[in-house]
Order: sequence, then C-alpha cells, then structure tokens
Amino acid sequence: MKAYILITIETGELKKVIRHLKRIEGIIETNMTFGPYDAVAVVESDSVSHIGQIMADEIQPIPGVRNTLTCLAIDY
Repeated sequence: MKAYILITIETGELKKVIRHLKRIEGIIETNMTFGPYDAVAVVESDSVSHIGQIMADEIQPIPGVRNTLTCLAIDY
C-alpha cells in the first residue's frame, strides 16, 4: 500500500523537516513542492493502520510540521 502525504511546513523549517522525513522508516521518497503544500512524502506500508501510525507517531510530531493531508494510492 502506498500513500502520498502532503505537508505544510512553518517558514524557515523546510530543510530540517525534509532531513527528518528522509530518516523515517517506511518513507520511500521525499520532495519539496511548490503550491499549497511545501513537501510530499511517499510512504509504503503493509496496511492503512501502519500508515496512520507513521503519520501520528513520526511525521506530525516533527517540529515545523503544521498540517498534513494523506492521499492513499490504489492500483486501478
């Protein structure tokens, strides 16, 4: 299962947050973006509940993270 996590980051904290995201197990890709979100993290996991756990325990507590939006990817 894959999810795209769109992240809004406080001004001046982008580089720190990106470095932190790259160290989290389960995140396979992290990019800075332009637009309403500042970064996107691609997460791979065996279950939706594990993606939720990564969000709640690893991503949202990062200093500088303001807001997240999780988009689950499905194969069609």
